Amino acid sequence: MRGEFRRRWRSRRFVVRDDSMRPAFLPGDRLYVDPTPGRPLAAGDVVVARDPERPGHLLLKRIAPTPDAAGGARPSPPEGQLDLVGDNAAASRDSRQFGSVPSSAVVGLAWFRYAPPGRRAHL
Repeated sequence: MRGEFRRRWRSRRFVVRDDSMRPAFLPGDRLYVDPTPGRPLAAGDVVVARDPERPGHLLLKRIAPTPDAAGGARPSPPEGQLDLVGDNAAASRDSRQFGSVPSSAVVGLAWFRYAPPGRRAHL
């Protein structure tokens, strides 16, 4: 419980505003985002990152698996970079359009949906 309190205290809040991560995240979902998760980020993690094309905007995206793990033909991102993708490809503007982003663009790891009340859950 003590570690959970510390994590909540240092977390930032984020509000989902679009459909790019449907069905896992819906517009209006409110998340806690940990800027220092205490472990390396990995494929499948949901993160908030600075938008590389629109300064001042943040994106909620999933870290894409490496091509070897995904079995795809796309190239691996350069060292120190990540491919970020939305779960709803038809409604997502992500690395499929703007390419890899520096890992320093990640603001934090989404770890808990605190609202709306019926959707509260650890991520």
